Amino acid sequence: MAIVIGFSIVLALLWLAHFYLKGEELSHYDSPIDSSATDAPASVAHGTVLESMLEISELMTKGGFKNKLTNLRRYMDDIGRDVEFEGEFISVDTHEIKGEWIVAPGADPQRRILYIHGGGWIGGSPFSHRMITTSYSRLTGCAVFAVKYRLLPEHKRIDCIRDCRNAYRWILENGPYGKEMLTDIFVSGDSAGGNLSLSLAAWIRDQGLRPPNGVVALSPATDATFASPSISRNRRSDHMLGPSFGVIGDIPKVFLLLGVWFFKRILPSDAIISPVMGDLAGLPPILIHASEAEMLHDDALRYVNKARDHGSPVTLQTWPHMVHVWHIFGDMLPEARHAYEEIGLFIQEQSRVTME
Repeated sequence: MAIVIGFSIVLALLWLAHFYLKGEELSHYDSPIDSSATDAPASVAHGTVLESMLEISELMTKGGFKNKLTNLRRYMDDIGRDVEFEGEFISVDTHEIKGEWIVAPGADPQRRILYIHGGGWIGGSPFSHRMITTSYSRLTGCAVFAVKYRLLPEHKRIDCIRDCRNAYRWILENGPYGKEMLTDIFVSGDSAGGNLSLSLAAWIRDQGLRPPNGVVALSPATDATFASPSISRNRRSDHMLGPSFGVIGDIPKVFLLLGVWFFKRILPSDAIISPVMGDLAGLPPILIHASEAEMLHDDALRYVNKARDHGSPVTLQTWPHMVHVWHIFGDMLPEARHAYEEIGLFIQEQSRVTME
């Protein structure tokens, strides 16, 4: 009898994973795109970046989960505390909105960027990503608001999403110095923040709010079912995500999907956490950057192919060899400076659309 019950449970889990949790079959969006922004070999500085990955790997192997999480958060925040910046950091801490404004000299407070940091939804903050946000404000002349959203596991995944939605509504009316008219608005984020940015773009469309001029997603995670081929293919070439998350490719699919459902408390195939599973029509212009060596490369590829198929103006630019979100090493990495130049051109072009 116990064997029958056990077999029935296994069948039920398999059925649940296959028909309920897996979501849309996306393999037909794996067609390659001529997206490489360069064919140059990796810079010498990239070797130094790879060496720094060893420090992160060591942090993620010390002690239990709580200790690892504390170490990761402290390490990430310390990255940005010493960033040299001539402009202003303006803290915001209200009942619903938390974060900081980054305003470079000469930046126009009527032109704004909402920046959503990465960190796997468990780490990161406005501090950790100051290298990116200060670069954005300097290059674009926009005031950047880096939202401090609630993190897992202390909070629910939906809390992260709601905080980003509230931040977008807020900066439609508020600049770094109070309520002020808005001329241009952009949304950007990296990794987990790229996921939140793409999810936010669809929500803005569905809510009928003023759409952003454009969205910039850096190495975004787009599929919480982890179905992209590069998740397994690039586990060894991804020096940032591979050591900690490469094991994902070894977990049986049914347990992986059930684990995501339990941890996120949202179906892994729900477009709210898997933007690639949603309706991608009617989106604003989107620029996506990804490394050809990272585990999330095909998350980006599938999203771009599906969005184009649905008629949305989405551009993919890729760099060979780079670590996941190499932009955060902009002070030392030529490839990061190149990436920022492309982002600056994109934001300039989409701002010109508004002026016209």
